[in-house]
Amino acid sequence: MDISIVIPLFNEDESLPELVRWIDEVMNKHKFSYEVVMVDDGSTDRSWKVILELNEKNPNVKGIKFRRNYGKSAGLNVGFEHANGDVIITMDADLQDSPDEIPDLYKMIREEGFDLVSGWKQKRYDPLTKTLPTKLFNWATRKMSGIHLHDFNCGLKAYRKDVIKSIEVYGEMHRYIPVIAKTAGFSNIGEKIVQHQARKYGVTKFGWERFINGWLDLMSIYFVGKFGKRPMHFFGLIGTLSFLSGFVIATYLAIAKFAFQEYNMTDRPIFYFGLLAMVIGVQLFLAGFLGELISRNSNDRNSYQLAEKAGY
Repeated sequence: MDISIVIPLFNEDESLPELVRWIDEVMNKHKFSYEVVMVDDGSTDRSWKVILELNEKNPNVKGIKFRRNYGKSAGLNVGFEHANGDVIITMDADLQDSPDEIPDLYKMIREEGFDLVSGWKQKRYDPLTKTLPTKLFNWATRKMSGIHLHDFNCGLKAYRKDVIKSIEVYGEMHRYIPVIAKTAGFSNIGEKIVQHQARKYGVTKFGWERFINGWLDLMSIYFVGKFGKRPMHFFGLIGTLSFLSGFVIATYLAIAKFAFQEYNMTDRPIFYFGLLAMVIGVQLFLAGFLGELISRNSNDRNSYQLAEKAGY
């Protein structure tokens, strides 16, 4: 199969028939073999019934329904598990992503050798309350990850099959899939300017809670990607520095006390800062030690991404 199109959705019953017609026209025009994997994230409208109707008319349309709402990342992760195409395209169900972009995205993966291609909606039709947080997220993610993409959160992306079979998406991590892919060893990441269309049906699902969750998830990706298999390098280093700082303070106070006999060590506030630094340092060091024990005894402690094999 050439292409799998994974579409996570929540309450988008009005847009689905038009979206499937549009996709089918593009696929037939370019003679692609394809499937559309629609993941209904616990919709409360007629979305699932519409998916069943579309499946009856077009067997290329497949559906997966969650019992409740889990979020976009969960929908993508399950969609990736069920995708069979050589190239996987993700897009939103609200008709803001154009299926006309699919052939060029496919070409960039198959012919130009990219592992992942992310869309860039250079001209957007979203309200300012959505575009400003998005720009801030993109700037912070570029600085932290070293990946120079303009729009990490664009729903329109293309992947080689082995990319999506090698990563896990959870929480609000869908906006950071390029970072997850790079951490897994897929560093050939490209970008394509894509058309953005104003929402035609329904309302946006963007909320301010995603602003906070996005920051927390970015910190999680950075930490797990860098220290997931060696937690002692993080906790141990900070713990050692904290303990040494406290020890230096205690040594200074002890010398001042016994050499000059000018004051009682416990009368100075810095004594308690030094004591606190040593206690925190020991706790952090123990946290790193426990993290190492857990990491070294986990089932995937020696699980690594292999690019190729020869002679096997």
